[in-house]
Parts: sequence; C-alpha cells; structure tokens
Amino acid sequence: MENHHHNSRFKRVCVFCGSSPGKNPSYQLAAIQLGQQLVERDIDLVYGGGSIGLMGLVSQAVFDGGRHVLGVIPKTLMPRELTGETVGEVRAVSGMHQRKAEMARQADAFIALPGGYGTLEELLEVITWAQLGIHDKPVGLLNVDGYYNSLLSFIDKAVDEGFIAPAARSIIVSAQTAQDLMCKLEEYEPKHSGVASKLSWEMEQQLGFTAKSDIAR
Repeated sequence: MENHHHNSRFKRVCVFCGSSPGKNPSYQLAAIQLGQQLVERDIDLVYGGGSIGLMGLVSQAVFDGGRHVLGVIPKTLMPRELTGETVGEVRAVSGMHQRKAEMARQADAFIALPGGYGTLEELLEVITWAQLGIHDKPVGLLNVDGYYNSLLSFIDKAVDEGFIAPAARSIIVSAQTAQDLMCKLEEYEPKHSGVASKLSWEMEQQLGFTAKSDIAR
C-alpha cells in the first residue's frame, strides 16, 4: 500500500526525545510539529515507545496523521514507561542495547528533540556509528530555542582540540524548526569517510546480530 504522493527519501525516521515534556511549551510544540512534518512527508515513526512527555506528543501526532508508529521498549522498562496507552505498534525487546539496535535498523534517519541523559546517549551513539562508517543515515538535532547550543559548542571545542575530525563535525545536521530540519536532512550527503569494514566485528559484539547491512540498509 505504497502512498503515491511519497515525497521523501525516508520511509521511517527514528526520533529520540525526553520522557518529560520540558518546562518550556516550545519543546512540546516542536514535538508536535516534528510529528506533523513526518506525516506531511509520508514518513513513519520509530521511537522509544513511551506515551509520556515529548515521546507521547510526537508519537500521537504521527499516529493521528495516519502514519505507522513503532515503539520499541525494553521489557524491563515497560511498567515504568508505559503510563497511559501507547499508540501504534509496540515491540518489546530484551534490553537497552537491543532497543537501540532495533530502532537504528528500522530507521532511515535519526532526529533528536530536546531530552536528558537517555536522549543524549542515543544521539551520540548514532553519531559515533556514522563517524565509524557503520551507517550513513543522516542525524538531525532539533535545536528548539537553542536547547542544544552548549552541546554544539562543546563539539566545536572537541574539533578545535583535535578530538573530532572537522569532516565528522558535518555528521550533525541541526536546525531550530522541524520544517528546516527535515529539509536539511533530505539534502544531506555524507562528507566523512567511513571505516566500517574494520568495525563490523565490533558491531556484532555490541549488538548481538550479524548483518551490518541491517543497520546500514
């Protein structure tokens, strides 16, 4: 049932975001707008599966727009994170590593909304995988009201100090609005050189499944 006005290079996007709504209503608005942008472009959603906070807002917006929503939840977190009814399809996995591997495998691109430790950890991991050449899927940062300015300046500092290659800095695509971010992600071309062949064994170790192509697609 492929939709004929399919106007995106992405079929499904993975969104990382907080299980809190955040204190500023602009974060909540951005989550809803991102969901609406995915709907407009006929893109399905994969996310961490909570129905609370920004997670709940983005997933509800995509679901309300008639797109498929896949929530990937570690069995251990199901009681705590599933407050209220999650929308769409829920896939239970054994733990946090499996969750990230499954989300990465399912998605054609990644976007981080504002969030805390978990969001940052997921974002930095997919950036690292891109740097290592494990995938060449675009990674977007929705920098709502400058939420991520200090992270971006830290990364610039790491480039200046020789810990991140300038080409690897270009992995992060950032924008202040959902619409701008989606446009930039659609246009993204990897500038850094991958070294994945050396690392595929590491990937197998970490993720517990063999096909690099599963994540790289």
